[in-house]
Amino acid sequence: MILRTSSATRPISLLLSTALAAATLTGCALQELARDCEGTDDRVKEMAALDILDSRPEGATIARGFEEVDAGCWADSGDVVVYASRTYAFPGTRADVTAYYQTAVVRDGWIPDPEALPGELCFTREGMALWIVFLTAERLEEEGHGSRPDLTTGAGYSVSIDSYVDSGAETSC
Repeated sequence: MILRTSSATRPISLLLSTALAAATLTGCALQELARDCEGTDDRVKEMAALDILDSRPEGATIARGFEEVDAGCWADSGDVVVYASRTYAFPGTRADVTAYYQTAVVRDGWIPDPEALPGELCFTREGMALWIVFLTAERLEEEGHGSRPDLTTGAGYSVSIDSYVDSGAETSC
C-alpha cells in the first residue's frame, strides 16, 4: 500500500522542522533572556551594607525622602544587576564632594576606572562599579522626584554601586 501525502502536508512539515531547528538553536539565547533576580537577595543586602554608602563629607546630610539605602536588582535582556545607592544634600560645592570621594573611596579599596570619561567619578572594586552622580533638576524630574531645591542647590549627589550577577563580564564604568 502506498501512502500518499497531500501537497499541503509538505509545507506544514517544512514549517514544523524549521520551527524545531530554530527552537533548538535559540534555546540558550532564550534561557539567557529568561534570567531574573531570583536568588540575589543576599547580594543586594551585602551591597546595601557597604560602608562607602554611609561615608560623606562633613556637612552632607541624607536627603529627605531618601532615608533608606535604595537597593535592589533589575534584569534586562539576560543581564542581572544588583545595585545600592544613597542620596545626599550638601551645602558645599561639587569640587568639595569630588575631593572628599577621591580620597575616601581609594582609602576604602576602590580604584579609579581608567575608562571613565573626564569629569566622571567612577571607581571599581571586586566586580562592582561605584558612581558619584551630581543631581540636577532635570535628573530628579526624570526619576520622578519632582522639584527638590535641597538637592539642586549646593551639591546634591548620589553614591551608587552596581554589579553584574554571574555574567562573567568585567565591571567598568
